[in-house]
This record gives sequence, structure tokens and C-alpha cells, in this order.
Amino acid sequence: MDIKTTAAPFEEHLSKWRENEKTALELQRLVGELRFDRSIEIVLFRRDIYDSRPSQIINDHLFAKNYVKKPITAQMSLAITEAIAKLDLAPSKIDIGKLATEWLSLDQSESPSLEDFVADQLKDFVGQAAKDAQNVSPKDVVVYGFGRIGRLAVRILTEMMGRGEQLRLRAIVLRPRKGGDLVAELNKRASLLRKDSVHGKLRGTVQVLHEENQLIINSCKVQIIYAAQPEDIDYREYGINEALIIDSTGAWKDREGLSRHLRPGVDRVLFTAPAKGIKNVVYGINQSDLDLSSEEDKVVCAASCTTNAIAPVLKVLNDNFGIEKGHMETIHAYTSSQNLLDNYHKKERRGRGAATNMVITSSGASSALKEVLPALTGKITGSSVRVPIPDGSVAIMTLNLDKAISLEELNQAMRQASLHGDLFEQIQYSTSKEFVSADVIGAQACSVYDAPASKISADGKTITIYVWYDNEYGYTRQVLRLAKYVSQVRRYHYY
Repeated sequence: MDIKTTAAPFEEHLSKWRENEKTALELQRLVGELRFDRSIEIVLFRRDIYDSRPSQIINDHLFAKNYVKKPITAQMSLAITEAIAKLDLAPSKIDIGKLATEWLSLDQSESPSLEDFVADQLKDFVGQAAKDAQNVSPKDVVVYGFGRIGRLAVRILTEMMGRGEQLRLRAIVLRPRKGGDLVAELNKRASLLRKDSVHGKLRGTVQVLHEENQLIINSCKVQIIYAAQPEDIDYREYGINEALIIDSTGAWKDREGLSRHLRPGVDRVLFTAPAKGIKNVVYGINQSDLDLSSEEDKVVCAASCTTNAIAPVLKVLNDNFGIEKGHMETIHAYTSSQNLLDNYHKKERRGRGAATNMVITSSGASSALKEVLPALTGKITGSSVRVPIPDGSVAIMTLNLDKAISLEELNQAMRQASLHGDLFEQIQYSTSKEFVSADVIGAQACSVYDAPASKISADGKTITIYVWYDNEYGYTRQVLRLAKYVSQVRRYHYY
């Protein structure tokens, strides 16, 4: 055996890997400069670059195979980002994965240079006129409640803070505990924020200021406010003005209750669950139904995690093929509304131990579609089974279509929707035949379409599809997309 010949491929791969890591580090450095010096956020197919390890950035480039047949390399991403840095761009969010995909789709023998291509694609974002037209004022945010969704909202808000030109987390509101030790409670709250059994450690730091009753979370100095009722708070006392309240408590579920938040210093209220008497909104689909200048739409809700998961996929299918009728069954992680062990519960079956049973329950997602997707009113039925996992759910939908299609046509429609158009942020396309519920944890999209699992009948008119969703993190991302929209702080974006 020739030892030198055998060792050569290993050394070649190691050398190539080191070069890729250097490229990833240079890409990360440039992304950081754009983020902090010019408020230009660079992502790769929704995935963060700034706060990732070089090896993760390399791995994220492999993810591109879900969208294009040609490889997207870290070197190409760096070249695109360098071209972006040369432009006089207004603050914006740009997906270089989308730019690379568009570039690779061109006939390379006739295409312009990469720099010219990038300049042409982003021409509407360039120059002083574009900067002047984008009149974005920072919005104060108060997170009311500090449970599963509240803590994730705090995590994401502090991670996306940047230069503080969009959403600014200013306060967290907690209900006081009778006879509680506020020092000990604040320490416990900080600990829950730092470490999470499902979502891992916070990417950053948490410091506790007991005398000021504040938490310093990365760049945000956040006031902790204890209040039994919304009426107990005047937010102006804390320097908070025209704020958006994100209510994740579930204590009030109608317009009358949620409107109690409209106190001095508060401008809008966003509820993180379905509510009665106010508009249910799935961002990416029906946010344009809101009249942001009206008093009525000062209070809105982000619908449910399941509605956010199924609505984007159903819209794509209905727009492309038409849906005659169907049924949705969601296999859903258990939630804190269930009992850990068998005990009394006012709802049927939910009194049985969540960690030891599959529990049949109702789902309001199908009925909520009449508001989010009126064209599907009365066409979709739904139910749910809660299962013994803490997070990560899947919606299984069997649908009768208006016309016969092939499995290839079905998957191509979903692939296109995940790459182009209004639902790019909402739909992720998965080609993995090994995808399981744990793999959806941390997904920024609210719908992960499982292409290999899709089934179609012999006549091509009945399909069964599987849509995974992180019912905590993916949903919270949707909540904050809607928060940006109602706060009118969304910048130019290319994705």
C-alpha cells in the first residue's frame, strides 16, 4: 500500500475544510460590520450568520440542496456579501441564499457580473431617496407574562436587537406572588431565561440588578414590573412610551379583557393565542386585513401555533390546485395547560397525565381558517392528539383537490413557495427522509413541509401531507413578525 497516496485525500480534505472555515469567518466578520455599522442584516435561507459557528455556516450552505441543484458555497456567499457592502443600501434584511439561487438560475454564459447582478437586484434599496422613504421609528415592547412563549419572545427580541432601530424590549410584567421573596424570584426568573430544557442555553448573558429590579439581557436593560392587573401600571413612569404589549398570559381572551392593557404609555396589544372579538392574524397571509390607523385594530392576536403551521401550506395548495375538502389531525406536544400527573381538569381527557398518555382533544385551528383563509370556510375539519413530548408537533392533512396532480407537481409547488413569494419566511421545505419531531426544534419557519412523506392517490386528486412545526419557537417567530408589522418597523427586505 502506498501510504502517501492513501494519506493525500485526507490532507486535501483537511486543507479544504480549513479554507472553508477561514471563508466562513471572513463572511461572519463582514456580516457583523454590516449589521452594526449600517443596520443591514444578512441571512442564509432565513438562518442566522452573525451568531453562528463557522462549522454551522458551512453546514447551512449544504441546506441549499433543498432549493437548488447547484451547490452554494461559502465562497459564493462571501462574494455576494462583498458586493452588497459596496452598495449604498438603506437599512434592510437580505437573504443571500435567495440571491445565490437567482444568480445560479441564470445562463452563466450570458449573465452580468456577480456585482452587477447584486446591484440590479437591490437597486430599489440604494441611495438617499430609499433611506428617506423608509421612515422607521423604534418601538418600545413590553412582554406581559414570562411563560414558555414570553421567555422565547424575550430571547428572540434581545438577539435581534442590533442597533435598536426596530423593536426594543423595555419591560417584562409579572404577577406578584403572595408573600414572595422578590430577590429570590428575580434570580429564578433569570435562571429560567438562561437555560431551557427544550431550547438550550440563551445565546448571551443575563445579569440581575436587584436594587433596580432589572435584568440586563445582552444589550437590553429590561425593567421587571410586578402588577396584579393591567390597570396597576403607568408605563410612562419607566420611560416607556407608545409601547406594544405582547400578552402571553392567556388571562384575557377577548377584546374587553385585552383592551385593559391600553394604559398610559401603551399604543397596541398583541395576544399570543386565538381570541374572541378581535382579528386573528397569520403573518404572511392576512396581515393586510388590518387597518393600523383604526382604534379597532389596536388589539390583535397571532392566532394559534397550529393555525400558523397549516394556513401557509393550505394557501399554497388552494391557490395552485384548489381544495374541495379535507381533514387535519395534529399530533401535538403536551402543554402546561395539561396535568403532569392524573388530576382534576375541567376539560375532557386533559386531566390524565401528559407525560404518560396520548390525549385526544379538540383543535380550533380548522375553524380559525375562516378568518385567515375565507376561501376554505367549512372545507377543513380538525382534531388533535396531545403526545408525551415537550415540544415539536406535526399536522397531518388529507385533502381532496379540485384537479388531479402528480406528486412532483405537489412538491414543486411547495418548494417554490419556500423560496419565492410572500410565504418564504413561513414555509421550509425538507427533503430529509430521517426528519423527526426533535429536528423541528428551533425552526424559524412556522411550517416545515416534509416532501418525502407526502402521499397521493392513484387518481391524483387526494393527497396526504405532513407539516412539522415548533409550536413554541417557530410560533414565537411568527408573533414577532406580526409585532414588527403592526409596529411599522419592518425594513426593506430581499427574500
